[in-house]
Amino acid sequence: MSHTMTEPLSGPTAGDYELEERSSLRRVVGLSTELTDITEVEYRRLRLERVVLVGVWTEGSAEQARGSMEELARLAETAGSQVLDALIQRRPRPDPATYIGSGKVEELRGVVQSTGADTVICDGELSPGQLRQLEDKLKVKVVDRTALILDIFAQHARSRDGKAQVELAQLSYLLPRLRGWGEALSRQVGGRAAGGVGIGGRGPGETKIELDRRRIRDRMAKLRREIGAMKQIRETQRGSRRRNEVPGVAIVGYTNAGKSSLLNALTGAGVLVEDALFATLDPTTRRTSTADGRTYTLTDTVGFVRHLPHQLVEAFRSTLEETAGADLLVHVVDASDAMPEDQIKAVRQVLVEIGEKQQGTMPRELLVVNKTDVAGDLQLARLRHLLPDAVFVSAHRGDGVDKLGARIAELLPRPEVDVELLLPYVEGSLVARVHAEGEVLAEEHTPDGTRIHARVGAELATAVLPYVRVEGAAR
Repeated sequence: MSHTMTEPLSGPTAGDYELEERSSLRRVVGLSTELTDITEVEYRRLRLERVVLVGVWTEGSAEQARGSMEELARLAETAGSQVLDALIQRRPRPDPATYIGSGKVEELRGVVQSTGADTVICDGELSPGQLRQLEDKLKVKVVDRTALILDIFAQHARSRDGKAQVELAQLSYLLPRLRGWGEALSRQVGGRAAGGVGIGGRGPGETKIELDRRRIRDRMAKLRREIGAMKQIRETQRGSRRRNEVPGVAIVGYTNAGKSSLLNALTGAGVLVEDALFATLDPTTRRTSTADGRTYTLTDTVGFVRHLPHQLVEAFRSTLEETAGADLLVHVVDASDAMPEDQIKAVRQVLVEIGEKQQGTMPRELLVVNKTDVAGDLQLARLRHLLPDAVFVSAHRGDGVDKLGARIAELLPRPEVDVELLLPYVEGSLVARVHAEGEVLAEEHTPDGTRIHARVGAELATAVLPYVRVEGAAR
């Protein structure tokens, strides 16, 4: 593998600085955002929300239902909330009016009052009607799983591209749920705004809620244009890599499976690593090379989760297209998770959705089971039986990383044109290109120049055509 795998990183990395900055803004207990007793002081601390979780168990085993609630609790904690209690309701389907049914709503109200919670988080996507009914009955703020994930994305987005995509997803979610309390959003605009024709000539005018909807639609249209322009930049970068015959590997997987840690282990990228869901959103691409000197790129993509909101899949489509354009997918699985099979299924569902939108087939997949250092022997034995072709690694400890690098090298596409060249010593740049972009099979320095037997891509084969001694077909 490349030298970056064995050399330890010296000094703090960009990821370390980002982690320190993120920790300094973590929500703290017992502080309010009200500025009642604070004067002339800039108040930066965020109020910790005290939440109660509620879910509807419609299918699957009790273990799966419990796992879903545990994941919701981790999402809530990642967003900066304190989880006080959780309830699960067994139903064939969610109640269309209140999600959990009127009886369970009464029980939930008692739990909210006894715990002093200020927010209820539901493990599913609620309709606007369900949201309104629950808030009316519980008298506290109600958010659903989709809004929670969108909030985490909004907190963690760093790049201009990522922020625009998250805002577009949030507005797509908000638009059908926009509502007002009392008469705040039902007032109509009259007078000159309605046409300036005076009494008897005015129409009903535009209500406040209609005005807000129009502004949201205008903002969404602007964001789509911006994301489209940024997509062109990414396509140019990808096109440059394709022209230079540089293979691409995309790291995909469930959120918190250790994708960023694996990227750091393979390339020394130094990106942010945190034990939290959706810690990194913006894709990071780094170059590295195989043991035989072939260059390729590794891209760390956004993590997936069960029931990933469709607004996010749509908004992040241009980012997720990195996976469809790759030559190989490294699918990272968390060995320490209680139900890794469900994680694999959730990731593959999103990949299929991306593939369908791209109207093409997804690249070859290499399963990598990470975090073997924290998984039990029984769990690892079960996973080895379940996933016989997977590579088992610990990105944190470094176990199996060399083996993974060798496996990636085996699966990368190889240059297809076999050439024998005699390159004059003045053409040192071409020799360097053959080494960087091709696969050198033999090399010899002669009085006339450098004799090289190599496999190269089509574009490079054209560039070295004047120096070909024997050109054979692809072997």
